[in-house]
Amino acid sequence: MTRPSGLSRSARILVGVTAVALVALGIGYTASAVGRSPAGAHAQGHATPATHPGLYIRDGDGAIVVQDRGSSGGTRTGTGLACQRFYAAGGTAVCLKPRTAVTPMSTALILDDRLRVQKEFDFGGVPNRATVSASGRMVSWTVFVTGDDYATTDFSTRTGFYDREDDFLVKSMEDVGLYIDGQLRDPADVNYWGLSFAEDDNTFYVTVSTGGTTYLGKGDLATWTVRTLRTNAECPSLSPDETRIVFKKRVRPGADAPWRLSVLDLSTMKETPLAETRSVDDQAAWVDDQTVSYAVDGGVWEVPASGAGAPRSVAPGASSPSLVR
Repeated sequence: MTRPSGLSRSARILVGVTAVALVALGIGYTASAVGRSPAGAHAQGHATPATHPGLYIRDGDGAIVVQDRGSSGGTRTGTGLACQRFYAAGGTAVCLKPRTAVTPMSTALILDDRLRVQKEFDFGGVPNRATVSASGRMVSWTVFVTGDDYATTDFSTRTGFYDREDDFLVKSMEDVGLYIDGQLRDPADVNYWGLSFAEDDNTFYVTVSTGGTTYLGKGDLATWTVRTLRTNAECPSLSPDETRIVFKKRVRPGADAPWRLSVLDLSTMKETPLAETRSVDDQAAWVDDQTVSYAVDGGVWEVPASGAGAPRSVAPGASSPSLVR
C-alpha cells in the first residue's frame, strides 16, 4: 500500500521531517525512560510483548502491566511504562499519555515489541482511545479536544494514525472524503473516533458524528474516503476473522448509563446485544473470535460475542486491555 493520494498536505506529515525520529538519531530509548510508571507500583518487572505474552492492562495506579491468563486477578508483572491508553499487537505497541502543558496535550509513543520507543508524537487534546492493527503496521488514537464525555453533545475529538511501514503520520482525519447515505458531504461539525483497521491495513472502521447523529463508517485509506454503513454505532472494533464488529450502541437518551455493547455481523448487518447489560463506555477489544474484553466499573471484563453467557471479571482495578499471544 502506498501513501493515500487523497490526503491533503495539511493532514499528511512526513515523519522523517517533522516527528521525533528517535531511531535515526541513534537513541532508540526504552519505554522505561519515558512515561515511567509511578514509583512504588506493586507490579514490578520489565515485561514486554516479546518476552511476556498475556493480557496487557492499565493498572489502577496508571502503570501498564501484563497479567497471566487464567483466573480473575492473576499474577501481574510490570513493564516500567505508564499510559492513559495502551495497546499492543503484531510486534507494535502504542502508549497514549497526557503531556504537561498550558493547554491539554497528548503524547503518543510508538513502541516495538520490547517497548523501545521508535517514534514520539505530541498533539493537542486529552488521551482517549488507542489501537494497533493486527499486523502492527497501523497505529491509531483519538483525543478529546474539548469535553471529555461521549454521552454528552458538548465535545470535540481528533483522530489520527501512523503508518510504520510507509513512515507517515496523519494528525487528523477530518478532511477525509465523507459519504453519508451515498452522498458526498463536508459538514463543519464532523467528528471521528474509535478507528479500527482491517488485516489489509487499508480498510478501516470508525465512528462518524455530525448533526447530532452518529454513524458507523467504513473507510478506504488508498482513496481516502469513508462511507457510512448505519447509524448509532460507536467505538467499533473489528473481529480477528473480520466478519463482525463489536460496538457500543446508545440505548437511552442523556448521559446516565446510555450504552449497550452489541456485535454487528457485517455480511447480514444483523445486530446482537451482548450479555453485558451495564453501560460500557470503551472501545472493546477482541480476545479471540468468540470473546470481547472491555473496561467497566473499575475493572476489565470479558463476555461472549454470541450474546449468550454472562460477563466475567478478568482484571479488577484495571482498564485498556489488549491480549498479546
